[in-house]
Amino acid sequence: MAHIPSEVCDMQLNGVSEVMDLLHIDVEADVVEDKPGREDALCSRNVLRKQRNWERQLAAKKSKRKEEKQRRKLNREQESGACADSPLFTKRVMKAITKERLVEAQSTGLKLCVDLSMTDCMSDKEISRLAGQLRRLYGSNKKATRPFHLFLTDLREDSRLYRECIRMNDGFLNYMMDITEESCLDLFSTETIIYLSPDAEEALETVDADKVYVLGGLVDESIQKKLSFSRARELSIRTARLPIDEYMVKKNNTKNFHSKILAVNQVFDILLTFCDTGSWTEALHTWFPRGKGYIIAPDDSSPLPLN
Repeated sequence: MAHIPSEVCDMQLNGVSEVMDLLHIDVEADVVEDKPGREDALCSRNVLRKQRNWERQLAAKKSKRKEEKQRRKLNREQESGACADSPLFTKRVMKAITKERLVEAQSTGLKLCVDLSMTDCMSDKEISRLAGQLRRLYGSNKKATRPFHLFLTDLREDSRLYRECIRMNDGFLNYMMDITEESCLDLFSTETIIYLSPDAEEALETVDADKVYVLGGLVDESIQKKLSFSRARELSIRTARLPIDEYMVKKNNTKNFHSKILAVNQVFDILLTFCDTGSWTEALHTWFPRGKGYIIAPDDSSPLPLN
């Protein structure tokens, strides 16, 4: 083995030592500089997580809007298909036909009241939402081939809802419906009235021309339990609910949310479709909101009879 001079060994050791010192310095520098970098990384991860969560919520809203848009498009196609064989009329003629139907409904149509006696416990925002629902309800009745005779009961001229309806709804005072400060009991006998409430035990099987159907005009964002049901009990009126349990089942969703509480115009659209088709399945499938967490049962029953 060749002999290596001691001077060369010393030089090599010194070189290695210098390299190690440099490496040591670099490592320390990295450690010192890494601490704020870690905090930045943690902040970045939090921002990314929040952004992804926001993107998921946005995608869910877009999907819901797309589904609702498709449902409205389908409804329009069905309506246009039903009128495909009918001759086309001018707007003036269609307006005259609509008015004639509404006039006839006031003498021969099925009767439906919206009980507006509970608006005092509602916020201004809830009052505005109810005014919008009443506008959509009246719009659906105008389009119906067999419209209802509508009553807005317990609506005082000095109430917030009355003022909001005039402000929000063009031509509200010209609506072809009965607007009165009296209650439904002042207008009809107790035996003929059926108060529709989601908390009722009895399911509504059919719509009878001899009955008067009452909807609770209520928007309650605080979700107080059984308000319309308590109102009906207070008036000693028979109650019934839409046959949701009989024709629909819960659908699994990420929020595990299921609700049978509907806006007054949604309940009215379901009743209108049932009166036209005699099928609760079709009525609920068409108008029950998808976001409520229910779908039509796969083994649904045959349509119930319409009197």
